[in-house]
Amino acid sequence: MLSLLQKLKVLYEDNHIIIVAKQAGEIVQGDKTGDAPLSDMVKAYIKERYAKPGEVFLGVVHRLDRPVSGVVVFARTSKALTRLNELFRTQGVHKTYWALVQNAPREPKATLTHYIVRNEQKNKSFAYDHERPGAKKAVLDYEVIGHSDRYHLIEVHLHTGRHHQIRCQLAAIGCPIRGDLKYGAPRSNPDGSISLHARSISFEHPVSHKQIHVEAPLPAEGPWQGIRGEG
Repeated sequence: MLSLLQKLKVLYEDNHIIIVAKQAGEIVQGDKTGDAPLSDMVKAYIKERYAKPGEVFLGVVHRLDRPVSGVVVFARTSKALTRLNELFRTQGVHKTYWALVQNAPREPKATLTHYIVRNEQKNKSFAYDHERPGAKKAVLDYEVIGHSDRYHLIEVHLHTGRHHQIRCQLAAIGCPIRGDLKYGAPRSNPDGSISLHARSISFEHPVSHKQIHVEAPLPAEGPWQGIRGEG
């Protein structure tokens, strides 16, 4: 049986932060499902690797939706947690997402601006082209960077961080993400995932101030493997 040292995909770690590759289906932090979260797995990994007695400190800085894979950053110290929270709040963190869609967007490269209303009961967001009560402005840049026989690979950079923003905005232009039934995909993925991947993250280290850039490998199986670059 694999130990946590072998199971967890650690992309970067030092005394203050640890960055891991989340698998689709994992939850970052505990919720009402009661399923074991990724944060607990990371704590157990730290405890095992460094033979730490007692409780392990781990700060959750940001989250990815359960069906999404990719880069997740955790803080290993309270100092790092405070500073990372500020970096995320002030948009000092640059994240790149990759998404697979069946329908090619009309423009190969564009900025999308919508006004998003979140419905908490349905756990779903709705995008509008105009302002309306309760809506929050959502902005992203996208570019088609690859394709396969059936799908198009879109790279996304967020300017805002709204609920289900990428899923909602791509669906609003007729390009629902593969497997995302909630936002209009015609069929689910066999494993319950959606084909959205937090590909990379870049930021200034909260303590050492060196530049950090980390990429998460694509899922080993499925449609990601058949993608070819543009041109």
